[in-house]
Amino acid sequence: MRFMKKVFIGTVGYHNLSNHSIGSALLPKLQKMNWGKGVEVDELNWGPIAIVQKFQSLPTQYDRVILLSAIERPGRKIGDITVFKWKGKLPDEELIQRCIGDAVTGVISVENLLIIGEYFKIWTGETFFVDVEPGAEEAGESFTEEMLQAVPLVIETLQQLSNTESAELINFKPLFGDTLIEANA
Repeated sequence: MRFMKKVFIGTVGYHNLSNHSIGSALLPKLQKMNWGKGVEVDELNWGPIAIVQKFQSLPTQYDRVILLSAIERPGRKIGDITVFKWKGKLPDEELIQRCIGDAVTGVISVENLLIIGEYFKIWTGETFFVDVEPGAEEAGESFTEEMLQAVPLVIETLQQLSNTESAELINFKPLFGDTLIEANA
C-alpha cells in the first residue's frame, strides 16, 4: 500500500433535481468535513474542458480522484451505491466528439467527464466513481426518504476511498470508456 499524497473528491450533477443532485446537495457538508491532509473537495459542474485545463495546470497531479454522482441504472433501488474504478480505454472517435460536443453545449455528465478526461490523460492516478441510484428524475431540492437513509453510507464510502488503507477494502466494478456509452444512444 502506498501513502496517498493528493486526493480530489469531485461532485458531478445538476442542482435542484431531487435525488439526482446528491453531489451538489452534499457538497457543502463534504467541504466542511475534516478529510485530512492532501484531500480537496469541490464540484465539477462547470464543463469537462475547463476541468481538463484545471487538472493539466496542476503542479502535482492527484494520486486519486473520486467522483460522486447519481445515475439511473436498471436493477437498483433508490439509494443503492455502486463504486466503479475507472480502467480507461476510449470509445471510437465519433463518440469522443459527441462527448466533447455535449460538454461544449453545457451538458453535465460524469460519463462525458470520464471520457474527455481520459482522452486528455488527466486521470494520472486511480479514479473512482461513486454512483448512487436516484430513481426517476424529479425537480426539487429535497431527497426522498430512501436517499436520505443512504447519505451516511455515501459519506462513509467517500471517506474509505479517500484513505489508502481502507480503499483496498471497497468492492468496485471496473468501468471502461469504450463500453461506457452506447453507440446509438
